[in-house]
Parts: sequence; C-alpha cells; structure tokens
Amino acid sequence: MTATATAGSDARAAIVRPVAIWLLVCTVLVLLTVVVGGLTRLTHSGLSMVEWRPVTGWLPPLDEAAWGAAFENYKRFPEYQKLNQGMSLGEFKSIFWFEYLHRLLGRTIGVVFLLPFLWFLYVRRIGSKTACRLAVIFCLGAVQGVVGWWMVRSGLVDQPDVSHYRLAVHLGLAVVIFGLLLWAALTSLLGDDRDDGPVWRHHRGAMVCLAAVFATILSGALVAGLDAGFAYNTFPTMNGMWIPEGILAGIPWYTNFTENTITVQFGHRWLAISTAAAILILWWRELFRAHGGFPRMALHAMAAAVLLQTALGVATVVLVVPVPVAAAHQAGAMILFGAMVTAAFALRRSTGRRSGVDT
Repeated sequence: MTATATAGSDARAAIVRPVAIWLLVCTVLVLLTVVVGGLTRLTHSGLSMVEWRPVTGWLPPLDEAAWGAAFENYKRFPEYQKLNQGMSLGEFKSIFWFEYLHRLLGRTIGVVFLLPFLWFLYVRRIGSKTACRLAVIFCLGAVQGVVGWWMVRSGLVDQPDVSHYRLAVHLGLAVVIFGLLLWAALTSLLGDDRDDGPVWRHHRGAMVCLAAVFATILSGALVAGLDAGFAYNTFPTMNGMWIPEGILAGIPWYTNFTENTITVQFGHRWLAISTAAAILILWWRELFRAHGGFPRMALHAMAAAVLLQTALGVATVVLVVPVPVAAAHQAGAMILFGAMVTAAFALRRSTGRRSGVDT
C-alpha cells in the first residue's frame, strides 16, 4: 500500500469512525430498551404509568405527595381494581420504576440520535442518501413511542392486559429499528461494497434466515402477550404429545394461530426449530466458500447466537418461564437478530467482492 493510499484510508477512518460509534451506541441503547421492556412485561409493570406525556413526563415523582398522586391515579384503572387491590405504595413504586426506566430509555435514544445527527449534518460528515435513511429511522423511532402508548392503552380499559397484537407490533418495530441502525453502523464503519443484482443471489440465504428470525420473534411476542409459555412446559414433546390436543379448538379455525395459547406455543416452537436448523445449514454451507476475516467471524457469531437462543428457549419452557431466563431469552432474540444482520451484511460484501462486482 502506498503512502498516499494509507493517508487516504486514515482520513476516511477519521471521518466515519465517530459516525459509526454514534450509530453503534444507538443500536446498543435500542437493545437495552427492549430488554428492559421485556422485564417490564414479565414483572407485570407495564400498566403502572397510566398517562403518556412524551415531553414533560421524563421526571418521576419527586416527593411523597407526587408518589401518592401517581398511586391514586393508578387506582382508577382496571389493573389495580381487578388484580392489585390492597397494593402498598412501596409495591407500586417497584413496578413503576420498570415502566419509567423503559420510557426514559426511549426518550434517551431520541436525544442521543437526534443531536449528533444534526451535528453530523452540519459538519457534512454524512451524505444526503445516508441522511435520508437516518431520518427515516428517526421517524420510525417517533412512531414507536406512539405505538408503545397505543399498546399500553389497550390494557387500561376493561381487561388489565395489553393486546398481544399491539405487543407484537411494538416489539416488531423495535427489532426493525435495531436492525436498520446496526446495518447503518456497519455500512459507515466498513463501507457498502455491493451490487443490488448478482450479490442478492449470493447472500439470499442469509436474508431468508434473517426474515425467519424476525417472524420467530413476532411469534414469540404472541406467546408473551398470551402467556402461552405456561401452556405446556415439557420439551421436545408437549406433555408427551408431538401434536397437542386442542390445537384447533378455537372457532373460527384461523383464530387458533394467534389466539389459542396451545397453537401459538406449538407454532413458536416449530418455527424456532426450523429457523435454527436453517441458520446452522447456512453456517455449514458458507464455511466451505471462500470467506475469511470478518465474514467468517460473523458466521461463527451467528451460529453461536442461534445455539444459545435455542438453549434459552428450551430452558424458558421447562423451567416454567422464570423471569431471569425469560428476559435472557428475549435479549437472546435481539442478539441473534443482530448476529444475522451482521452475517447478511458480511456475506453481501464478501460475495460482491468474490463475484467481481463493480462497486
């Protein structure tokens, strides 16, 4: 490498590194927010904040009078009236903090994303196409805040439980934002050596597996929202049955796939198993191609993540959904999705270079 080329490479690194680090920080914050959201759901804390004040609601109650007012407000809604009558103020505080932290992290992401974004635009560290893509991500983040409240509202009327459909939308959008941020960070850090034509044919297996992971996460959201993890707590069979009784008991029949706890757990199990098998086949196949360095590391990380996530899923079922294990399972889903995004990105660049694509 010539001195000129080295200088050019160093100059580019100095420009893109701050942008890449910023995007990676945002990605990690989204991951943390999803994990805290999972803990909020598992500890039944999500309905403790019964108001949505996106601008002024970042401060928690600061004195006993404010705590008392928040508690009295909570008492007006079905969760207290039907499930938590007699709850003490101290018990209310313990569930309040989970939901508060989840919302605070969401606000923090907005600030951590927006302010550097405006600065990088001002100093021209990001191009117009990248700026448009990042603006879309910011808008999705704003929509996510609305979706979160839309989900919470479903549990503040009549039945003190949020809609599992809205929960799936909320989690699914978080996963999309996470994936887009990670892809943008990788692009900023490593460049985007690709061609939308022939390269797609080479890395389509990774993209199919990525879509399968996303679908499995959505099905997991239905399991979580319906408490379907408690339906059967044996593995690999469901109480000795490969196909459990009552799997099509709901009427009309198609509602079973999203509302019957037995069917929802059955579907999640087999979708997860199929996805894991597909990922391991992809890993094995790509190991025999001419991949080295970053792509090979990404493939190994992908395989390790799917094995870990499978083990966490089985443990969640057989241990009857303990909070720490179930929370780790949700975190594992995000890590697996991130590993799949990274593998797809790495294979896209690797196959593009091996195919002689003009970038």
